[in-house]
Amino acid sequence: MFVNKDMKLDIPNYQTKKELFEFLVLNKETLLSQKKSVIKLADGISGSSIHTEEKKLANKSQDGSSEPVTEITVKAVINTTNFLDSHGDVHIPGIWNKSLKENNRIMHVQEHQSSSFDKIISSGDDLKATAETMTWKELGYNAIGTTQALVFESTIKESRNKYMFDQYKQGFVNNHSVGMRYVKMELAINDEDYEKEKNFYDKYISQVINKKDAEELGYFWVVTEAKVIEGSAVPMGSNPITPTTNIDKEPSFLDLLGKIDTQEKAAESTFSIIDAINKNNFLI
Repeated sequence: MFVNKDMKLDIPNYQTKKELFEFLVLNKETLLSQKKSVIKLADGISGSSIHTEEKKLANKSQDGSSEPVTEITVKAVINTTNFLDSHGDVHIPGIWNKSLKENNRIMHVQEHQSSSFDKIISSGDDLKATAETMTWKELGYNAIGTTQALVFESTIKESRNKYMFDQYKQGFVNNHSVGMRYVKMELAINDEDYEKEKNFYDKYISQVINKKDAEELGYFWVVTEAKVIEGSAVPMGSNPITPTTNIDKEPSFLDLLGKIDTQEKAAESTFSIIDAINKNNFLI
């Protein structure tokens, strides 16, 4: 029996893919409305045949420091495009462009619990969300090519969420998930009887990095635009290629120098750098 993987929708199980495809096309508008009406979260199901290697973190802590570390800055990959996730979705590069320009209230949270103050990891000035082109190999996946990653540069303070501060500090967080609302999407089906859906399938199938999974499923939802609400640290998300790639426990001298971006700002920045050098005992 063919079993549908997208259990978030009201899709019956069918004996054949042909029967499933017929149902999907006949009910496409209803299914699209269902997907757009809810916030997509991680479902904790790993449905992919891909194998990822553990991503080794670049840890920039200063071993000689006697001061206790009370905040860290992490680079967390919240989502990657061109991957068929366990919701049956393939996010397309450019999906986050509009949302990142318009939404300045994005949050970094624990396990999609954005309604609880004690589950917020960072927000506001402590969080910078960007879309960044990265290679799959940078993310621990042995494949050729690139993906557009939704990346959070997040300053995590012990005083705000001690539990997640400790989890990140110890390098335990290696999977993330995006909380989002669908805006623009289409159905792609590998069946000549459905011309529009087959055209979408043919257009995007070559971009899917876990192509074998997409071919086995026979269909997927092409998501070209979505609204970012939050990004979460999760034990297991619907997309496993979402690691933490960097943990910076203390600012380096070069980081401080990098804040001087023009000669005009050099004079006023010099005093803050000297003060930081004195406080952190940097050796020059």
